[in-house]
Amino acid sequence: MIRTEHLFLLAGLFFVAIAVASLPDRSNPRRVWNAAFWGLLGASFLFGSYLSDFANGLIALGLVVVGGILRLGRSSPKTTSEAERAERARRRGNWIFVPALMVPAAALCGTLLLKGVTVGGVLLFETRSITLLSLLLGVVLALSVMMVWTRPPLSAPVQEGRRLMDAVGWAAILPQMLACLGAIFAVAGVGEQVGSLFEMFLNPDSRLLVVMCYCLGMAVFTIIMGNAFAAFPVMTAAIGLPLIVHVHGGDPVIMAAIGMLAGFCGTLMTPMAANFNLVPAALLELKDRYGVIRAQIPTALPLLAGNTLLMYLLVFR
Repeated sequence: MIRTEHLFLLAGLFFVAIAVASLPDRSNPRRVWNAAFWGLLGASFLFGSYLSDFANGLIALGLVVVGGILRLGRSSPKTTSEAERAERARRRGNWIFVPALMVPAAALCGTLLLKGVTVGGVLLFETRSITLLSLLLGVVLALSVMMVWTRPPLSAPVQEGRRLMDAVGWAAILPQMLACLGAIFAVAGVGEQVGSLFEMFLNPDSRLLVVMCYCLGMAVFTIIMGNAFAAFPVMTAAIGLPLIVHVHGGDPVIMAAIGMLAGFCGTLMTPMAANFNLVPAALLELKDRYGVIRAQIPTALPLLAGNTLLMYLLVFR
């Protein structure tokens, strides 16, 4: 059976390969710190399940020290020239997008069709992680197709992956860090404390006011934490369950779905969501580091208002 551990194994080997490839790259004066950062990340994927909480904490602190204090550099691995890439793209046309589309297609099809599939009486995929494992399958298939079709050097996936990860830098692990922060907040009872503060200043008998505070709170906490998944347990414990569901009898499924959409509006407006808003600016070499955020705010605010209205109209039906 293909389990989540196989995903961690593949990810760990990938980051270790990036670390090994970074060391001899003299074009990057900070190559040692790059190798240390990606090596630590790879070790967390490979051995995290076998290490103690203290050891995993040391790895996390090491990532913070290397990425935030010692800082990473940007490598320049050998690759094709811009003219060569343009010529190859022209020659292959829109077919070049097929491998990229294979990844989401495999994730969708695997989630819908492979759940519960057995081979010799054994489940093919671990049920609780079927979507994630289907995504992994899509990545492997897409990479295999590209290797057979374009016939690059065998080191190309690692070198191009290294070039991309070095361009992204420490922000590549920000979603994981923020998701962990959300889990810590939930365990620490931050949601209950936030709920107590809300009850001091709002009228819990007003359905409209409760919904507005929940949706706005999802957006604001997402702006602060950079991740709607991290904001969700906090705001749901503070307002969603105690007020919308228990006091006013709202539908928890509708509340959760639209609440996440409200949180995603915050994602559009924050540099903390670095993988969405800062990384594209870096990869596209935009002069304005926050240009993506500035372009998204006029869309995010009406969407937030629309989601709030939808929540009010639908959650109490």
